[in-house]
Amino acid sequence: MKNIFKTIITGCFLTGMAMLASCTGEQFHVQGTISNAKDSVLYFEHNSLTGFKTVDSVKLDTQGSFKFAGAKVESPEFYRLRIAGQIINIAIDSTETVDVKATFPQMATNYSVKGSYENEKIKELALKQMDLQSQCQAVVMQHPEVADSLISQMIQGYKQEVSVNYIFKEPMKAYSYFALFQYIVINNQAKLIFNPKEDAKDNKVFGAVATSWDAYYPNSERGQNLHNITIKGMKDTKIAAANNQKVKINAAETGVIDLPLYDNKGNLHHLTDLKGKVVLLNFHAFSLPGSAEYIMHMRELYNKYHAQGLEIYMVSLDENEHFWKESVASLPWINVYDNTGISQAYTAAATKTPIVYLIDRSNTVVKNPAQIKNIETDVRALL
Repeated sequence: MKNIFKTIITGCFLTGMAMLASCTGEQFHVQGTISNAKDSVLYFEHNSLTGFKTVDSVKLDTQGSFKFAGAKVESPEFYRLRIAGQIINIAIDSTETVDVKATFPQMATNYSVKGSYENEKIKELALKQMDLQSQCQAVVMQHPEVADSLISQMIQGYKQEVSVNYIFKEPMKAYSYFALFQYIVINNQAKLIFNPKEDAKDNKVFGAVATSWDAYYPNSERGQNLHNITIKGMKDTKIAAANNQKVKINAAETGVIDLPLYDNKGNLHHLTDLKGKVVLLNFHAFSLPGSAEYIMHMRELYNKYHAQGLEIYMVSLDENEHFWKESVASLPWINVYDNTGISQAYTAAATKTPIVYLIDRSNTVVKNPAQIKNIETDVRALL
């Protein structure tokens, strides 16, 4: 989950009021009062790629007045006011002035904001999120045996309401971006409400905001981030769909399921094109320990039997495509990279790599990973 939040929380920030004050251009302002908070430290924080970064802070006096400023932003950015665990989310666009009045220690719910339509909407969404959190927590406490099902229903209802009444109405707005990254905490685990990785429908919601941000804030980092999340979500749902199909590769019963994938030079290969050869279908991750020794073993096998009709069709399961390209640059057999999820048809049931299948000259799978005891012996028997 940490990685998900690291991916979706992005932007640039300026740290320290000294730096902000030194800017000579136009500025935005966040100001107001927080009553009943004498001697409390109020932090003004920015949402950065690595988390929340403190921009400035002030120790509040009896009046509770505060004023923060920052350089003009070219596209919406997100900040927050925080005292201990009490938070007020703030969106900044251009050079606006946002006035906040709140009362501690319930400032997260007991506050008003003026001068910003966007922040009024963000408050509405924050309160709705808190209400959903409260309902989910009550279900966990009162009906633990059916909590997962009920929580799922409540989340779906929340997404429907927020999508229709907020995001799809004004996808170009900062509050729509804010809504995409709301989450609840269940059993001490953060759960994204909109999650393209788990729900294909959420891709459309992310895509709507991404398209609008392209038009209104071209080349913005956050807009690009939305695109990246949407594309990754599409890939993850394809993988999930492949898992759900529960395709089983039964030895001596089936022809191959084709794997149309590209090699490190951009050439497309098909597993079905290798009919007439004995094929070692090999799923491997070059980044794993022991990879070098395994590849040496494959080299020996390939050099010994390739002239007799052996071909190795090695599919990379590495996350880093550039690292894979460097790793296979000098290897003589077919090396392809799967960024589509199609390999799940063969690897879904596997618990470790390498994953090896043997395919005979008729293009039929004759041995699966569990049946291969000695690769060289089994290969030689098919040649």
